[in-house]
Amino acid sequence: MIILALDTCLGACGVAVVDGDRTLASACEAMTRGHQERLAPMARDVMASAGVAFSRIDRIGVTVGPGSFTGLRVGLAFGKGLALALDVPCIGVGSLEALAASADADGPCVAVIDAGRGNVYLQSFDDGQAGGAPDVLAVEIAAARLRKAYGLADLTLVGPSDAVLAAIGPTARHVVLAAPSPEQIARLAARAPVTPPRPLYLRPPDATPKSVVAA
Repeated sequence: MIILALDTCLGACGVAVVDGDRTLASACEAMTRGHQERLAPMARDVMASAGVAFSRIDRIGVTVGPGSFTGLRVGLAFGKGLALALDVPCIGVGSLEALAASADADGPCVAVIDAGRGNVYLQSFDDGQAGGAPDVLAVEIAAARLRKAYGLADLTLVGPSDAVLAAIGPTARHVVLAAPSPEQIARLAARAPVTPPRPLYLRPPDATPKSVVAA
């Protein structure tokens, strides 16, 4: 099964083409802005490097959040549009699940993303199996819960910010990744059920529409 994976949720733009256990081609560029302009050319170039025609894609995997509100919509819109054009399934992959899969951790692993305003997005995994749904918590509450649940000694924390990981669990093993591996996104998408992808929003956006004042 040939999977095209796309990621624009966090601080990078990533694309990979995977056929089973083989990575045919991949690219990942660090960026906090500009995903919309970079994604399509990157997908074209990665497909060319893989020597695979778009018509051979069996499904598309795309990260759906949590993460940047603008970024995740860019990847989701592109993935869904391309899937429609190719008449193949588009599979949503959680960015926390993809980060945990990219950490290559033995035992318990918690993926953590800075949610701003003193909060974090997080989700726990053990040997690849989710221990619960993605959540958003204050840093202090998240740290207390992880200390109670794991003791932190044998815990791996993975995420884009070492400062945030240190605030959550200073004695845990830290794996700092700007974004999940697009190859791991592809492999998660290959195993996932075929359901319509939807953005995963765990809190309202920072930007809100201006109120309309009646004249």
